[in-house]
Amino acid sequence: MAAVHDVPLAGSVVAAPDAPASHGGLRGLIADWSSDREAFKVSWGKAMMWIFLLSDTFVFGSFLTGYMTVRMSTTETWPNASEVFALNIGGASVPMVLIAIMTFVLISSSGTMAMAVNQAYRRNRKPAALLMLATAAFGACFVGMQAFEWSKLISEGVRPWGNPMGAAQFGSTFFMITGFHGLHVSAGVVYLLVVALRVLRGRYEHTGNYQIVEIAGLYWHFVDLVWVFIFALFYLW
Repeated sequence: MAAVHDVPLAGSVVAAPDAPASHGGLRGLIADWSSDREAFKVSWGKAMMWIFLLSDTFVFGSFLTGYMTVRMSTTETWPNASEVFALNIGGASVPMVLIAIMTFVLISSSGTMAMAVNQAYRRNRKPAALLMLATAAFGACFVGMQAFEWSKLISEGVRPWGNPMGAAQFGSTFFMITGFHGLHVSAGVVYLLVVALRVLRGRYEHTGNYQIVEIAGLYWHFVDLVWVFIFALFYLW
């Protein structure tokens, strides 16, 4: 006689042998997300950095929008950036020279950061760490020049509540926007130093996962991009 095989009854549901047990409701949603290591097809670390940068974009956007609104609505004369941010070099007033150097330094740091990410994914530990340290050095140089710029304006009487050169709102918007950006650059320098030292010590060598370098790069490129908008709207307008 022919062998009789088990045949599923009509209307019955046969579960796939490797299908995971499904969860329903809020607990199921939490269990699915907490057990996963990726979200939106990228790692959790990168996704959270993108979310943080998105929220920071709203903050900087609000600051710059407020600055443009104040500048267009004020009835007092707005100080001329070419005169305010000029330096006396060799007896001649050179406009915007310090701002140009600061911009060059920060844009150059984006280049070294991009090379660091490339070396990290090639698992070249020492070049990646050294390039990150160079990026941090560029950032520290930028913050130092910004501190010099602040001290120069303060010595000339510019304050958040007043300004002898024209509209009083100039001081408040300048110190708020550049100070908030400088705080981001300073935090980025510390962040890069920590990650660079960990890379140099081989912390990620056994796993081969150097994505933390790319995540740090996302933050640093964002800081550089924000400066482009500040430079265009505050110093060139």
